[in-house]
Amino acid sequence: MSISTPGGPERHPTVASTTKKSAGGRPASGKPGSGKPAGGRPGSGKPAGSQRGGKKPRKPITPVKVSQERNWGPIALFVAVGVLAVAIVGYGGWATFQGSKPWDERANEIADIVNFREQDPELVAGGNHQQGSIEYSVLPPVAGPHNDAWQNCMGDIYDAPIANEHAVHSLEHGAVWITYQPDLDAGQVEKLAERVRGNEKLFLSPYEGLDQPISLQAWGYQLKVDNADDGRIDDFIKTLRVNASIEGPTALCAQGVTAVGTTPRDLGPQMPQ
Repeated sequence: MSISTPGGPERHPTVASTTKKSAGGRPASGKPGSGKPAGGRPGSGKPAGSQRGGKKPRKPITPVKVSQERNWGPIALFVAVGVLAVAIVGYGGWATFQGSKPWDERANEIADIVNFREQDPELVAGGNHQQGSIEYSVLPPVAGPHNDAWQNCMGDIYDAPIANEHAVHSLEHGAVWITYQPDLDAGQVEKLAERVRGNEKLFLSPYEGLDQPISLQAWGYQLKVDNADDGRIDDFIKTLRVNASIEGPTALCAQGVTAVGTTPRDLGPQMPQ
């Protein structure tokens, strides 16, 4: 539409643009005439940074640290195994050291053992063979003269007293003779028998007149205890059986006297030595 103005040519009206210009004279949008509002998505009509539904932008989620308690079970097990291993190694070293000691030193370490080899050397020096009954200064006897025949000591268990003279000969061969009061409880006797039964260089018999329930003899040694559960019994056997022999480890325990009774049998020197 043209407008006539007095006295002049026809002029077009001036249209004011509502589009703002950025610095430098360019429109605020990235491209002139693109139709995109400044800072918004095409056709959205929403300012930059706005979310759908008018919600505010989500804030970053801060990670939550979870505190885990220490599991003490495996740690305790590991420590227990370590302590056990150290104990086993330590005991093995101690046992090796103990085993390396001479047997007579180990014998002297048994509590309440009587070492007649030190107390009465003359008693243990004599090993002469004699016939008939022999009087002994120590009862049950631990050494001294004895009969030509020994008592069978192949793990034999005698249910009645036997002759001292034969038993002492067995001690000379390295046997351990275990004696007990005739009225000792049957359960106690059986515990002693379990140690003896079938084991060479061991024999068991009741003995009249014992001043303690149980007495053990080896050549030159004696130990008296109150009951069959005493651990010193095993120490005595382990330390002195065979070792206490004055005729060597090959001395016989078989082919001996198997009869009971306190009167010695005069079988003569025909018994193998």
